[in-house]
Amino acid sequence: MSTETLHQTWYMTQRQLTAILRQPIFLVVTLVQPVIWLFLFGSLFRKVVELPGFGAGSYLDYLVPGVVVMSAVSSNMWAGMGTLEEIERGTLNRFLTTPVSRAALMNANVVQQGVSTAAQSVLIVLLGKLGGADYPGGAGGLLVLLVASVLLGTVFGAGSNAVGMLVRQRESIIGINTFLLLPLTFLSSAFMAPGLMPSWMRHVADANPVNWALVAGRSAMSADPDWGDVLTRGGALLALAVVAVWLSTRTFRSYQQSV
Repeated sequence: MSTETLHQTWYMTQRQLTAILRQPIFLVVTLVQPVIWLFLFGSLFRKVVELPGFGAGSYLDYLVPGVVVMSAVSSNMWAGMGTLEEIERGTLNRFLTTPVSRAALMNANVVQQGVSTAAQSVLIVLLGKLGGADYPGGAGGLLVLLVASVLLGTVFGAGSNAVGMLVRQRESIIGINTFLLLPLTFLSSAFMAPGLMPSWMRHVADANPVNWALVAGRSAMSADPDWGDVLTRGGALLALAVVAVWLSTRTFRSYQQSV
């Protein structure tokens, strides 16, 4: 990617970030669900750690990475709605008449989602700390969790953009997201330790990208990190994110040829 493309990508990203900052109520609303998960679920299931085999001293400690990762998924799954809105308004088509790089047009959306996901993740970690959560892995472990959540968000954000350009219908995006969110959540270790899952569910979780982010984040945040797990799951997430961005870019080129 050339320096000019990087510059254009950042310029287009700033445009999208500015639009978000001009709607502060949007920033508040995006934190409502994570707060509910943290403190409602955290209180409701706090005694589940007493079950043999759970393997955690505090449910809030266990829950924080789960909320960070699920917030990254749920917020990025709707990226396609923004792309669809720009198509409907004609904004995207107007940009196609300018010299701006086509890669910059698509990558800006992914970068904006990554910045938003990182900011949201930091806020959730701080809220967890205020609620009494402990992070034995320190700043390094939290950084791994942050990177894992951004990579996972990139996978779903780029995928959502591709779907938005293919189907061009809000109802289809809503239906796909509604169908995927709960299975992705509960076929992972977001809220329950793998040792307490049925055997078939653990096998499905092993192939679930959501669980890759959770395993990498939780391992790095533990007092004795398993860096093999971190590198394996993190590498798989990085590869999947690259494929998702490539697919999104290819889909955009197909859209460009159709207008």
